[in-house]
Amino acid sequence: MPLRLIFMGTPEFAVPTLLELVGHGHDVAAVYTRAPKPAGRGMKLQPTPVEQQARRLGIPVLTPTTLKTAAAAQEFRSHKADAAVVVAYGMILPPAILDTPPLGCFNLHASLLPRWRGAAPINRAIMAGDAETGVMVMKMAAGLDTGDVAMAERAAITDTTTVADLHDELARLGGDLMVRAIGALERGQLKLTPQSHQGVTYAAKIEKAEARIDWNRPARLVLRHIHGLSPFPGAWCEMTIEGEAVRLKILRCVIEEDGAGEPGKLLDDRLTIACAKDAIRVIELQRAGKAPMKTDEFLRGTPVGPPTRLS
Repeated sequence: MPLRLIFMGTPEFAVPTLLELVGHGHDVAAVYTRAPKPAGRGMKLQPTPVEQQARRLGIPVLTPTTLKTAAAAQEFRSHKADAAVVVAYGMILPPAILDTPPLGCFNLHASLLPRWRGAAPINRAIMAGDAETGVMVMKMAAGLDTGDVAMAERAAITDTTTVADLHDELARLGGDLMVRAIGALERGQLKLTPQSHQGVTYAAKIEKAEARIDWNRPARLVLRHIHGLSPFPGAWCEMTIEGEAVRLKILRCVIEEDGAGEPGKLLDDRLTIACAKDAIRVIELQRAGKAPMKTDEFLRGTPVGPPTRLS
């Protein structure tokens, strides 16, 4: 018989999992998500993607500012859920919450644990040059992503992979993985394996100061830095255009292995930029205050070439 669940999630990444659980007949008693925030030109309160989807599905939505009070714990218990599913919720679950569902709380994490525990696993996997990553279902415990692992799906990372690409792939894989894990839990067949103590790394939150491109690095590291921050917050540099320093976010690029020159300098009129070793050629970029555009479109309006230098 389908399980009675509490779903806890906030961003677009969590939506496929919610849809899969509902689509497979599980009774989602309540959805917990973050409170609406002001957004857009009018700064109107904008519900999270998970809240928007939950309301379309007719599921009650709760947006508590804390889960640490006795009242919050009592409200959580009142749903009488068998288990909770957590996907990028954005709040720490205290012991009183973790211990409430009789079958436990299960988190979908976007890495191959114990690598990249923490806040920004998708970004960090790309930026570190990893060849693969994945999603894992973990039974939650006290500690940062330290719980026993139930199931995993792997995904390749190449030099063309951006955060946007990997986010969408892992969200899709994660929805399917979680519904299979909850199905096994329902049948009493979910097997849990303790995480290894070897290979633990932490995916720290992305800081704005990290986003500036350092051309004094090899091209592959520059490319992975760019793709690991694309589209948000976006790796950026500055170019002087008509005497004015203009900020450019680079969103996609490729490596030019035969490119060589002073780091940061343009090597041609196609936006090929020298790095400490080899070069990158920009495929897509975004000028401050403008929409993202392909390089050809940018160059039609802003023809640039050697000896222009980016900083």
